[in-house]
Amino acid sequence: MRHKITLFAVLLSLSTALVAQENDKWTAWGPSNLKNSGWIVRVGFVIGGTSPLPVPPEIRSINSFEPLGGITFGADYYQMFSRRFGIQAGVHFFHEGFSTNANVKNYRMGITQGNNYMEGNFTGVDITNTTQTGITVPLTATLRMSPRWNVSVGPFFSFLAKGTFDGEVTDGHLREGDPTGQKIEITDDNPATYDFSSNMNHFYWGLEFMFDYKAMKHLNVFGGFDWSLSSIFPKSFETVPFNMYPLYAKIGVAYRY
Repeated sequence: MRHKITLFAVLLSLSTALVAQENDKWTAWGPSNLKNSGWIVRVGFVIGGTSPLPVPPEIRSINSFEPLGGITFGADYYQMFSRRFGIQAGVHFFHEGFSTNANVKNYRMGITQGNNYMEGNFTGVDITNTTQTGITVPLTATLRMSPRWNVSVGPFFSFLAKGTFDGEVTDGHLREGDPTGQKIEITDDNPATYDFSSNMNHFYWGLEFMFDYKAMKHLNVFGGFDWSLSSIFPKSFETVPFNMYPLYAKIGVAYRY
């Protein structure tokens, strides 16, 4: 009986010490009360691209995909309602882009060759470049998994201040009008170009996934992914007959107030 009492006392002491240690960690790294709130100022790199989902059969193969890189910076305000749960809202500036080279077949295009503008179905090599500059407003729910790890998920809304979507086609031919139309050869010596920048939407939305790791008392390392659920082109723009979604990841550092 005495051994059982001793064992119970030891286990109770260990449990008390572990709880105290965990509380010390929360005091050092997490919220210390139910009204914890503050600001997180972020700066980081952005990488990704704009893609149709799913990839249409007209795109036969992707020869190269080159993210042009980008930057993001901004601030989030967070409010914790308990030790574990809270919300976060912010405003982030972004500049991002990519370049891709793909083999396509019967790909609907509107192109310019010399002084001639033509629409039809193109088969050959398509080289696309796009950039986007604007602001994103995320509103996310936050789960504090431990004193040092946070994960957040929720909707974001992006406002495009400037966007470009242009490129050239070569090494193939265009069937003007439809797949049975007049065949127009397009070669390396006489490529055709396109520019759909003026047709881009200035607003799109999607889901943001974010994690924060508290590396130091006030310094976070963060990463995230913005998955757009709306196309960069309006439905009325028929030259590109499928939706194009911005998909960009980001990583950086943040200062937590």
